[in-house]
Amino acid sequence: MTKIYTRKKIFVVALLFILVLALLVVRLGYLMIAKSDYYLKKAENLHERERSIKAKRGNIYDRNGVELAGNKPVCSISVIHAQIKEEERVIKALSDVLLLDESVVRKKVEANTIREKIKSNVEKETADRLREMNLDGVMVDEDYKRFYPYNSLASKVLGFTGSDNQGIVGLEVMYESMLAGTPGSILTLTDAHGIEIENEAESRLEPIAGNNLYISMDVNIQKYAEQAATKVLKAKQAKRVSVVMMNPQNGEIYAMVNVPEYNLNEPYTLVDVENLYVKSSPGSDTEVVQSVNLEGTSREEEKKLNGQDKQDALNNQWRNFCINDTYEPGSTFKLVTATAALEEGVVHLTDTFSCPGFRVVEDRKIRCHKVAGHGIETFREGLMNSCNPVFMDVGARVGVSNMYKNYRKLGLFEKTGVDLPGEATSIMHREENVQAVELATMSFGQSFQITPMQLLRAASAVVNGGTLVTPHFGMYTTDKDGEKIKTFSYPEKEHVIEESTSDMMKELLEAVVAEGSGSKGQVAGYRVGGKTATSEKLPRGNGKYISSFLGFAPADNPKIIGIIMIDEPVGIYYGGTIAAPVMSEMFSNILPYIGIEADFTEEDLKKSAIAVDFEDTVE
Repeated sequence: MTKIYTRKKIFVVALLFILVLALLVVRLGYLMIAKSDYYLKKAENLHERERSIKAKRGNIYDRNGVELAGNKPVCSISVIHAQIKEEERVIKALSDVLLLDESVVRKKVEANTIREKIKSNVEKETADRLREMNLDGVMVDEDYKRFYPYNSLASKVLGFTGSDNQGIVGLEVMYESMLAGTPGSILTLTDAHGIEIENEAESRLEPIAGNNLYISMDVNIQKYAEQAATKVLKAKQAKRVSVVMMNPQNGEIYAMVNVPEYNLNEPYTLVDVENLYVKSSPGSDTEVVQSVNLEGTSREEEKKLNGQDKQDALNNQWRNFCINDTYEPGSTFKLVTATAALEEGVVHLTDTFSCPGFRVVEDRKIRCHKVAGHGIETFREGLMNSCNPVFMDVGARVGVSNMYKNYRKLGLFEKTGVDLPGEATSIMHREENVQAVELATMSFGQSFQITPMQLLRAASAVVNGGTLVTPHFGMYTTDKDGEKIKTFSYPEKEHVIEESTSDMMKELLEAVVAEGSGSKGQVAGYRVGGKTATSEKLPRGNGKYISSFLGFAPADNPKIIGIIMIDEPVGIYYGGTIAAPVMSEMFSNILPYIGIEADFTEEDLKKSAIAVDFEDTVE
């Protein structure tokens, strides 16, 4: 019985063994035959090393095809620890040629990792010196570095890229997905120890270049604006000067200036406001920007800045005040109040008002800029004189509900949609909280805040017949061969105000420049409309102002509209006195350049010249 049991047990074990062996043979056959290609590829991958190849970033061009941002060929240097044969020689060569601290290089070279990057954005000539040394384990790969041929031109619009060529701020980050391209790679075969196998060809996947971006900016208009802004920045020792020039008919932005600008090729170098100007050569009248430190900080003081202080200073330097910050617009906003009054039919040009130099609203005595008052004046004269009491009365006639209705129609409760990152929006009273005092101060541009771009967009609708446009830079993209890929379109809202209201406002604002407080904004031969402002910064009584002028031309059919803001000018600070002449200077260059012919001669101007009292130019 025991022998029979034993034979059965041996038989079962043998059968199981045969079954297991059969399964193993089948599995092995499956792996070796059916899955041979799959596992061969897996085996190869174990011995392949991949190095990334950066894609060439798309260029940025102005509307006329002038390059604003391009690429400069550079190299990226890295080491593969397993392939290094002469460690000390490699360390010395890298530290000497790349001008790096030897201890830093040693740490990376000795790191037992697959690959360590030593330095990016290495000039090609420097990289070629390393190539010629034939250092085992040192990889020199082609790369691209962003390059800005105009250095500081439109720096706070264009923005810049990081070490990996990715957009950081400005248009560079806004259009990152279109500009970036697709990286390629280099695959090399290695042995089990990670050493590259000689005579084995590299597998190369070519990168795909990014698309080029064409923007509405015009380099020459940008230069005109920057030169004028820099000139007044120096003359008035201002904190900053900002300018926007735009086509009011379609929202294309021709220029956006925030001086002092910074060098896009050295974005981490702080710019000094107080020591901004140096002579380019002995005896030369040419002024250039000197890249040093921010707002009077000396080199020694900069060294003492901690990391957060330095970063805060840099963030401030990169900030685009035309869209990132809000401010109280002051009297330029009277064009919005006047538009609302005409839209609601509560005022006529011949309506008369009295200005004794102030207006008492509830328990507040609110003064006019002309202390002695303007006396009896019509609505038209009130706008020409930029009279606060007139506009307090007009605002009261419009009323809170209708005023807010017109604010909404003109886009003052929403972002403009401009294609730049970090756009701010307005800071307004809740409608239900607006009482008589708030309504009075809002009527002449105080007690709320908007961005300069919001004001310019609203003003464009006022003078273009009533279309609320979307301010923008992006026009279209092309591939590396110049073929158009995408043309951008932007939303518009038509008939936000009546065309008759727009026509009336153009006449009134032309009168402001021809005969009123904006007379210093006149341009010989051209019909110009506009509005001045001198707004006191918070807290009241600190003696700090923003002087501004909003102008457009030709007055009857505007092709360009612009705003200039001089932040904290020293000395005379009236917008009609210091801001309007800067716009006049810019327009005198820009209008002929964009092909707008003069309406009349300078002699005609002299014959029709009207004397303007200085007190009437302070706003």
